[in-house]
Amino acid sequence: MSAMQIVCAVVVPLLWGYQFVVIKVGVGEFPPLFFLALRFLAIALLLVPFVERPSSRQLGPVAAISLFLGGLNFGLFYVGLGLGSGSMSAVAYQLAPPFTVLLAWPLLAERPSLTTSAGVVLAFIGVVVLAAGPGVSENALPLLLVVGAAFAFAVSNVLTKRYGPFDPLMLMGWSSLLTVPQVMLMSLLLETGQMASLVTADERGWLALAYTIFIGGIVGFGLWFWLIARCSMVRVAPFGLLLPVFALTSSVIFLDERISPKLIAGGLLAISGVAMTQVRPRAQPA
Repeated sequence: MSAMQIVCAVVVPLLWGYQFVVIKVGVGEFPPLFFLALRFLAIALLLVPFVERPSSRQLGPVAAISLFLGGLNFGLFYVGLGLGSGSMSAVAYQLAPPFTVLLAWPLLAERPSLTTSAGVVLAFIGVVVLAAGPGVSENALPLLLVVGAAFAFAVSNVLTKRYGPFDPLMLMGWSSLLTVPQVMLMSLLLETGQMASLVTADERGWLALAYTIFIGGIVGFGLWFWLIARCSMVRVAPFGLLLPVFALTSSVIFLDERISPKLIAGGLLAISGVAMTQVRPRAQPA
C-alpha cells in the first residue's frame, strides 16, 4: 500500500469510530431502523441522479452488496447499538476484519502471510482486552446482533472485491437506493413512532443524521470502496481493527468517559497488530 492509501485506510476507521457516538445520539431521537432508512434515502437522493447506472453485469452484485452491507450489516448494527452500549458495540464489530481476512482466503484466493495472520491475532487480542470486564453477559443480545452485522459487512467486502472494481459513488448511490425498501420494511414491521420522531427530534438528532450521511456515509464509504478496488483485502481489512480505538476515544471526548489502563493496553495492541499486517514478506532469493 502507498503512503496515501495507508492514510486513507486510517482516516476511514477514524470517521466510523466517531460515528458510534453520533449514531447513539441519533437512535435516541429516531427509531433505529427508521433512522437508517432516512440515511440511505438521503445518500441515494444525493448520488443517484449524478452517477451512472450499474450495467446489467453489475446489477446483481450491487443488489447483493446492498443486502449484506445495507439491510443486514447496518440493520443489525443500528438495532444492536440502540439496545447496547457504544463501546461494547465498537468492540464486537471488530470481528469484521478477521471475518473478511478469513473469507478472502477461500473466495478471493488471498492467502494471508504468517506475519499478517499474527497481526490480525494480536489486534484481535487488543479488542478482547477492550471487551474484558463485568456485564458482558448481560448484553448478549446486542453483542450477538453486532457480531452478525460484522459478518455481513465482511461478506459485503468480499463481494465488492470479487465483482468489482466499481465506481465508488455509483456503488454507494445505487446500493443505498436498493437498501431503502429493505430497512423501511423492517422498520414498519418492528418499530413504531416513525412519523412522530420527525417532529420531536431535536437538532442533535438531525446533526447526527447529517454526519452519518455525509461523513460516515459518502466520505467514509467512498474512501473504503476506493481502497478495496486498489488493494488486497488482506491489506485493507485489518485497518478496521483501529475502529474501537477511535470509538472509545470519541466516548472519552464527547461522553466524558474516563481513560482506563485497559483502554490504553487494548488500543496499543490493536494498533501494533494493524502495523504488523502492513509488513511485506521478504522476497525469496533466487
